[in-house]
Amino acid sequence: MPTSDFVLGGVAAMMAGIFTNPIEVVKTRMQLQGELAARGTHAKPYKNVFQAFVAVVRNDGVAGLQKGIAPALCFQFVINSCRLGIFKVALDNGWVSKNKEEVSFVRGMFWGATGGSVGALLANPFFLMKAQLQAQSAGKITVGYQHQHTSMFDAIRNICKVGGIAGLWRGSSANLVRASVASSVQMATFGWVKSPLRNMGFNPLAVSFLSGLSAGSLLSCVVTPLDLITIRLYNQGLDAQGKGILYKGWFDCVFKVMKTEGIYGFYKGFGPIYARSAPHSTLMLFFFDQLIAVRTKISQK
Repeated sequence: MPTSDFVLGGVAAMMAGIFTNPIEVVKTRMQLQGELAARGTHAKPYKNVFQAFVAVVRNDGVAGLQKGIAPALCFQFVINSCRLGIFKVALDNGWVSKNKEEVSFVRGMFWGATGGSVGALLANPFFLMKAQLQAQSAGKITVGYQHQHTSMFDAIRNICKVGGIAGLWRGSSANLVRASVASSVQMATFGWVKSPLRNMGFNPLAVSFLSGLSAGSLLSCVVTPLDLITIRLYNQGLDAQGKGILYKGWFDCVFKVMKTEGIYGFYKGFGPIYARSAPHSTLMLFFFDQLIAVRTKISQK
């Protein structure tokens, strides 16, 4: 498989990320509000997705909706060049198919998880910076710990000052769990849905669009609790020893959220996660399919 397919996967994700980053900002804020507080005992500056958009624009300006865009795009490029590229290798070599026509959902999950894990490990510094920059807000809508980064490069300097280079991979185990599950569901669903749609005679553009939409819809249902845990771990402040001031690790975060916020706490931000995951997966996988098609046509000339 051409190396360009890995690059195209990353470019497709960046193209989608430009459109969906504002939803990601809102999602991060909603996941952090009421952190470790019982339901009904805390202020809710973000009540729903639409109101949250309005609140961000009023307090942070329109530019506030694109906070963390630099690390967000870098994250999307790295993780999805690995995720989509590795899955395409498996697909081209028949490792995902039961036969030439039918894609195996289980095999798709395996190769999706493999690509997602590799991508998540390499892209972890960007996810960490993205979460901390997106959480930054002003006035009455401030939620969560506020890191004082002024840019992506300032965030790198501040994080390394406390934890060294290794600090950029703080909490990577949480991101590996999140990414492997998300990728396995997303890529398996995408490949699995495409086969019957093609057999039914759908237009190639419709196949790409509907497969991506199906993948994003299922993804949002599965990944919400894992995403919340990852955001909480990544955004928490650190003590003088460089240890988290709220959570010791993944299981400690799960226990404390369950104890203080209940099951409901794990699904904070589900609305924006769905609003983000469905269009992002649809756009990313649609762009990827179309970029592959364009490259194929060019190579055949």
